[in-house]
Amino acid sequence: MVYKPQGVCSNTINIEVEGDIIKHVSFVGGCNGNLQGISSLVTGMKTEDAIRKLKGIKCGFKSTSCPDQLACALEQIAAGAN
Repeated sequence: MVYKPQGVCSNTINIEVEGDIIKHVSFVGGCNGNLQGISSLVTGMKTEDAIRKLKGIKCGFKSTSCPDQLACALEQIAAGAN
């Protein structure tokens, strides 16, 4: 899935999920080192676990964050909207 996040510095999240397991995540734009770390941490994780851990995280004064936007994308994939 190619997801276009809203309200954050990254402009694209590329996500590959097989069944309910996250196989690959990469961000375009945003804080490169932090987003590589998040991508590495969620790879191999169940989508529901990643959603639970990432949903609701905020970045500074923004109402969302790159991790929160990843959770939104994973919710869409889990709902079959990829």
